[in-house]
Amino acid sequence: MALSRPALVALTALAPVSWGTTYAVTTEFLPADRPLFTALVRALPAGLLLLALARVLPRGSWWWKAAALGALNIGAFFPLLFLSAYRLPGGLAAVVGSAGPLFVAGLSALLLGQRPTARTLLTGVVAAFGVSLVVLRAAGALDALGLLAALGGTASMSAGVVLIQRWGRPEGAGPLALTAWQLTVGGLLISPLAFLAEGAPPALDGRAVGGYLYLALAGTAVAYWLWFRGIGRLSATQVTFLGPLSPLTAAVTGWAALGQALTPVQLVGMALALGATVAGQFVPRRPLRGTWARRAGDAGRDRAGDEGRDRAGDAGRGRADVTAAVPRR
Repeated sequence: MALSRPALVALTALAPVSWGTTYAVTTEFLPADRPLFTALVRALPAGLLLLALARVLPRGSWWWKAAALGALNIGAFFPLLFLSAYRLPGGLAAVVGSAGPLFVAGLSALLLGQRPTARTLLTGVVAAFGVSLVVLRAAGALDALGLLAALGGTASMSAGVVLIQRWGRPEGAGPLALTAWQLTVGGLLISPLAFLAEGAPPALDGRAVGGYLYLALAGTAVAYWLWFRGIGRLSATQVTFLGPLSPLTAAVTGWAALGQALTPVQLVGMALALGATVAGQFVPRRPLRGTWARRAGDAGRDRAGDEGRDRAGDAGRGRADVTAAVPRR
């Protein structure tokens, strides 16, 4: 039975909401200053677990496509995300990440022939501005390397979103398999970086083990499965406009669980970002043109509606898109 669009959006939104709890879990449960080890523990075990459940390996050209997507969405994004978070002041990395819809709009125009509307661009600017009111604090000089890392992480995830939509879903493989491939590839790419930069794994107590289990299972395996599943049924713009829910969830979690105060300016920012997130779900979907339209047709992907997409998926429909960078996924 096909889900209604509101239900599908709500399920997909659980992914950035869960990512928004990562900061609290990291600061309260995990060893300090081990971002790459944390990224590795999140990605590789989750990928191997989903791979065992899916029991499907890539075929043909999907070997290199899965490697490319895993590198963009996980292998490059995770290290760049943590590097920017450690080097940039007061949440600036989250603001750069919240510009993901604008990156996706630009890449969609180049690779998919989908020109962004003025409404899409305006909504993206409002979302980024709202997030900035929530997370930005007074800070010192900007770090050039941190800013480049934040921009690179956002561009990496945005490119992964658009390429998934361009390539579609591989025949005989569902969202679970596609998620497993990307997490496994990403984890394998991160592992040498983690050991070279941070050395041997740290000693873990019960709290750290519990924190890592939460991040690997709920915050990665389940969250990324929901995210990629939503990508197969929603447009790239719709999915990336859910990204600001992550820093908003982080702010609410800090207030509710860690006793952090929320100022009136932050509340206004939340209202703006939430409004932009909702508005982003009503951005009209445009059909692909030219080469990509023919490729989508050859893959059996139907963009006319949820029910049509589900039927096309059963016949070997191609998959669609993903995300925006968010703080400390």
